[in-house]
Amino acid sequence: MLLKLFLLFTLVPVIELYLLIKIGVVIGPVPTIGLVIITGIAGAGLAKHQGIAVLRQLQNEMAEGRPPGNSIVDGVLILVAGILLLTPGLLTDGCGILLLIPFTRRLIREYIKTKLKRKLDAGQILIRKF
Repeated sequence: MLLKLFLLFTLVPVIELYLLIKIGVVIGPVPTIGLVIITGIAGAGLAKHQGIAVLRQLQNEMAEGRPPGNSIVDGVLILVAGILLLTPGLLTDGCGILLLIPFTRRLIREYIKTKLKRKLDAGQILIRKF
């Protein structure tokens, strides 16, 4: 786990920097900075819109007495998307936008649910009641 975190916090910034330099060479530094700012602003707006939609869905499910499982996972994925979009860089912006698109978010949500279910069934995750 420590190795994964180390790689995440070292490789992602290096890749982001590499991409920004390569794009900056092609389109110039000012347009590259503008691109990062525009994707951040557009992504934040989209995250807000999607977040409000998921919050409404969550409220409707609870009002109808249904457990809000998918809505909670969607909310967490939208929160992660917002964090990724606020992080400067094009790779993180791309990942954040993928989490905001309902179709790709649904695929990622189902993957996460399947992986969690496997870990629960294998006893790798324990749930304890207090």
